[in-house]
Amino acid sequence: MLPSADDFLPELQFQTSRSSGPGGQNVNKVESRVELRFSVPNSQLLTEEQKQVLLEKLASRLTTENELLVVAQEDRSQLRNREIVLRKFHDLLLKALHKPKARKATRPSKGAVRKRLESKKKQGEKKANRGRLDF
Repeated sequence: MLPSADDFLPELQFQTSRSSGPGGQNVNKVESRVELRFSVPNSQLLTEEQKQVLLEKLASRLTTENELLVVAQEDRSQLRNREIVLRKFHDLLLKALHKPKARKATRPSKGAVRKRLESKKKQGEKKANRGRLDF
C-alpha cells in the first residue's frame, strides 16, 4: 500500500520560478510555477522493490541523479500549483506501482460453441440459397 502524498512531504523538495502561463503583467513579478523533486533511491517510505519499479518505469522522467521531477504551472496561484504538483506526483506513483491483475485463461462453454456453430451453419445456408435457380 502506498502512503498518501502528505506522508512524502518531508522527502520532497519544492522550487518556485516564474511561470510562462496566464497572468498578464503579473507573470513577470510572481513565481507561480512549482517544481517538485523527489529522490527515489533516498526515500525512507518506499521499499527496495518499489524503488526498483519506479526507477524502471519512470526512467524517462528521472534526472541523472535519479530524482523524479514534476512541474505545475497551470494556475496563477503558487499555492494551487503546489496542490496540483502534489496530486500529479501521487498519481504518477500510483500508476507506476500498480500491478495489473493476472489474466485467467477461459474457455467458451459447450452450449456457446454449439450455438455459434449453428448460427454459422444457418448463415451459410442462407447465403447458399441466394444463388441462381436452374430451370
